[in-house]
Amino acid sequence: MTSKIPNNDAYFEAIESKKKLPLLLQESLTAAFAQIPVSSFPDVPRGQVIEIPGDTSVLDAVRILSENNIMAAPVTNPDAETPTDLRGRYLGIIDYAAVILWVLENAELAAAALAVGSATAAGVGTGTVGALGAVALGTASPAVVAGLTVAAIGAAAAGGMAAERGVAKDAPVAADHLGVDFYKVLLEEEPFKSTTVKSIVQTYRWAPFLPVVLDSSMLTVLLLLSKYRLRNVPVVEPDKPVIRNFITQTAIVQGLRQCEGRDWFDCIAALPLSDLGLPFMSYDEVVSINSDDLILEAFKRMRDNRIGGLPVIEGPKRKLVGNVSIRHIRFLLLRPDLFSNFSWFNRQLTVMDFIKTIGSSVQDSGNGNSMAAPPPTCAPDATLGSVIDSLASNSVHRIYVVEGDDCEVVGVVTLRDVISCFINEPPNYFDNYLGLAMEMLDGGTAKT
Repeated sequence: MTSKIPNNDAYFEAIESKKKLPLLLQESLTAAFAQIPVSSFPDVPRGQVIEIPGDTSVLDAVRILSENNIMAAPVTNPDAETPTDLRGRYLGIIDYAAVILWVLENAELAAAALAVGSATAAGVGTGTVGALGAVALGTASPAVVAGLTVAAIGAAAAGGMAAERGVAKDAPVAADHLGVDFYKVLLEEEPFKSTTVKSIVQTYRWAPFLPVVLDSSMLTVLLLLSKYRLRNVPVVEPDKPVIRNFITQTAIVQGLRQCEGRDWFDCIAALPLSDLGLPFMSYDEVVSINSDDLILEAFKRMRDNRIGGLPVIEGPKRKLVGNVSIRHIRFLLLRPDLFSNFSWFNRQLTVMDFIKTIGSSVQDSGNGNSMAAPPPTCAPDATLGSVIDSLASNSVHRIYVVEGDDCEVVGVVTLRDVISCFINEPPNYFDNYLGLAMEMLDGGTAKT
């Protein structure tokens, strides 16, 4: 279980330097959050944190996340009898980002199989598996890759496709050429069918497992969720290896929305985005996906840029036509039947096909609206308060900044950005945090 905090000083310093807030207000807010204990934050719905045993299959874990409408969950150690510390009880966090990494590496393994182009692909051996993630597969034996490589070659042969070395060089192309057969293999063939959460949770880690105790300050949590780029923070009781609460970026922004009417909130909420250094990224830095790109390319782009969602655009003016987020990978895994008409010999599964298919067939439990509905947007001169209201009411992680009648994407504001507007980091505040967190994971207690 790793506890390395990502270094995001450049991001936070840029936000801080652009804020047009009175220094006294910033210092007062930061001091106030430093005095509020984590124990005062509302519990998760139903008062119980959803935990997933480490021996749960990846697909069952995705099903649990989807059914409970959550993005992540702690993973418990199935081999621990009566753990007395957090490290013994928990293996880490499973989230959609880890699932995407797993799917993409399996697609790359399929690409290797197609490139070899014969049954001897089953003997690609430790070199290929090692490069793609032997730990995730549980072994480096050539027999492990036989299931997918043989299935990949079989799918190619059945369709009369020449499995030439250049036919599938990366994950999106490989999965697209295999079409529904790739997802069928992922769902039904070994070793992938039996891949457990335990085998991937530490290999495909997007963010560290860093708990805080009930009497930690909310400032610590806010900084972890903003400057330090965590999407969730587990809360534990001192001297007890049990997660009591699970604070997410979404929960924080929904809580901020409830502060409407208080002077400090209304003062900040009335400011236009530009006065708060938002959108943080310039026009040419916004990562997007074209509507006619392959859907797995969208997930690959999220992986490569370590982001949770992409605007779907069309045309030279970057017209916004949709949105794809990391949680949408669940539709490919839980509802592959929806995409049975898309394969290499029929038609490619593009981002827009993906959106339209889901929008016309199922409801997105993330916000209760069809995926075909336009994503939330705002103008460059929108106030922070209106952005918070839109993010909270739609239960989304980002809002796209657009301008003109063509809805041209010129920026994006995320939950992380919003949280950053309300705090700064006191000098040397986190100097001792990692050591305290590691002490807690090893069985001690920590407070910061």
